[in-house]
Amino acid sequence: MYTNGSTRELLTLAPLDLSATDIYPAFVFGTLTYLIIVFCNLLVLTTIAVSKKLHKPMFILLFNLPISDMMGATAFFPQLLFSIVRQDRLISHPACITQAFLIHFYGTGNMLILTAMAYDRYIAICCPLRYNAIMSPHNLIRIIILIWFINFSVIFTLCVMVARFKVCRMNIVDLYCNNPSLLKLVCEDTRVNNYYGIATIFVIMGGPLLVIIYTYAQILRTCVMTNHTDARRKALQTCGTHLVVFLILQINTTFTLIAHRIESASPYIRRILGVSILIFPPFLDPIIYGLKTTELKQNMLMFLKKNFGSTKL
Repeated sequence: MYTNGSTRELLTLAPLDLSATDIYPAFVFGTLTYLIIVFCNLLVLTTIAVSKKLHKPMFILLFNLPISDMMGATAFFPQLLFSIVRQDRLISHPACITQAFLIHFYGTGNMLILTAMAYDRYIAICCPLRYNAIMSPHNLIRIIILIWFINFSVIFTLCVMVARFKVCRMNIVDLYCNNPSLLKLVCEDTRVNNYYGIATIFVIMGGPLLVIIYTYAQILRTCVMTNHTDARRKALQTCGTHLVVFLILQINTTFTLIAHRIESASPYIRRILGVSILIFPPFLDPIIYGLKTTELKQNMLMFLKKNFGSTKL
């Protein structure tokens, strides 16, 4: 049967394989995970917003990361929890396209935000005398607008290209909707989509990787050459935190996308890696930055003490 995005035909996501006794624990665990993700990211957002000491380029760029993380988690968890409650895996084609857009928008946004943050650290450590001029408020606004404009343009085009097709299959091969799984529903020629997808992978993932390699090589070189032990320790601590966050996202995303293009790849491993992209970065980002970035951690504790004075931290 053929259908298109304008009809109300329902697609079926990959099964969760939950037994009757697992439904309640799975729902509780998923709900708690989502609430923790939202709380931690909102805490980072609110702390940066209300703390004037954090109104610096580094933290203003970081402010965008929780927004992206919550978008990714919200695109995944509510639909997942709803399907657990209903005990079915049905989703409409328009809803599937919307979920795919939000998930890709989240992943691409994180890549670009982390790249901008790496550039900020590079300027701060390697060109400290020019930092205020390069990372001026005007330039900072330009960088943030550019991040979201590139993100929206690339992902909107990606989703429009896949939404124009009629689908001849109804079973999504993943636990959530994404561009590769949507293309597998199509029986028409999708070569243009594949070429655009490959180009997007090279640009959105390869570009940030090159920037990270270059900036961190320069940062490492500067830290090795400096005679200030304390400054070197702080620089390496900040950059090490950033590198961990970037690598978690980069490695998981790369293996997930490659697995879609290898027929012999295990669908179970692909699904696990795919879900991990939507759980671990949104869950770990605020914790890693909150614990490892001293200035942010201190302001978060001050914010919690001020608003929840009776809570012992």
